Amino acid sequence: MHWLQNHWYRITPLHLILFPVSLIFRVLVAFRRALYRNLIFSSDQLLIPVIVIGNISVGGTGKTPLTLALAQQLAKRGWHPLIVSRGYGGKSHQPQNVSASSTAQQIGDEPLLMARRDICPVWVGRNRAATAHAATQTHPQCDVVLCDDGLQHYRLQRDVEIAVIDGARSFGNGFLLPAGPLREPIARLQEVDAVVVNGGDPLPRQFAMHLSGELFYNLLDPVQTADAARFHAARNHAIAGIGHPQRYFQHLEKMGISFTPHAFPDHHPYSANDLAFENCDAILLTEKDAVKCTAFADARYWVLRVDAQIDSTLIDLILRKITPNGLQTA
Repeated sequence: MHWLQNHWYRITPLHLILFPVSLIFRVLVAFRRALYRNLIFSSDQLLIPVIVIGNISVGGTGKTPLTLALAQQLAKRGWHPLIVSRGYGGKSHQPQNVSASSTAQQIGDEPLLMARRDICPVWVGRNRAATAHAATQTHPQCDVVLCDDGLQHYRLQRDVEIAVIDGARSFGNGFLLPAGPLREPIARLQEVDAVVVNGGDPLPRQFAMHLSGELFYNLLDPVQTADAARFHAARNHAIAGIGHPQRYFQHLEKMGISFTPHAFPDHHPYSANDLAFENCDAILLTEKDAVKCTAFADARYWVLRVDAQIDSTLIDLILRKITPNGLQTA
């Protein structure tokens, strides 16, 4: 799949070959959604509001940082959020609570990252509806569910839909899978409650978001932190196994850090051999990659913490949707 993604953001002869398959995929997507809309496929409704954060394209757009930012903002306003994720890349199928001591191999890298932020409970499961039911029974104090990457998971009814767009890559070549990166047609964005543009200029009625991060922490000793100056004269290797590795590399460049870049496929399961670099003073990781490297890390491993900065009016919109009296807190 990684080699195919390289074709999604430019026009190549491969698109002509795959375009008929994309038409079939488009029909199947529309047919599946129609089955849910006409109640032929059943969906589950929770007793508390559900906010879905997703996208219409394959690959990283910033859903996880946005989910964490929304959880934090809702908590500040008196709510008690719960995060539900599929746990992509993990072996867990049944609903399961994620703790800081869980492993990425067990529950996936992104849920582990979110759990270690310690904002709210995080649960994973292939069936997000069943997972949300199990989680709310275990955490009855929770009064709002944030579903990470659940836009196409129609089995779970939702009160708010938020779609995230990569401001740099947008929709690639504009084709649906497998000829392009789209899971659903671009017209799907007209039906969501909010469109968030990560790292770009939003259109009217869209919301801006950007990722910020200036401080590194040592993977083996998180209390030990460093700013970019520590790495200006070092021999650095930067690792990115995320949906859009260039975003991370460009961020490091803006910090004035020189490095040798190493892009890996999204959700790559790292081993010590993958990062066995010669002439290396520091290995600079994303948080998503770092949770899979703890077992073999040494003092050279440093992690850049990144947070999503979002428009406060997005929170206002969400609160109007999930509370009877507009901006009242829970």
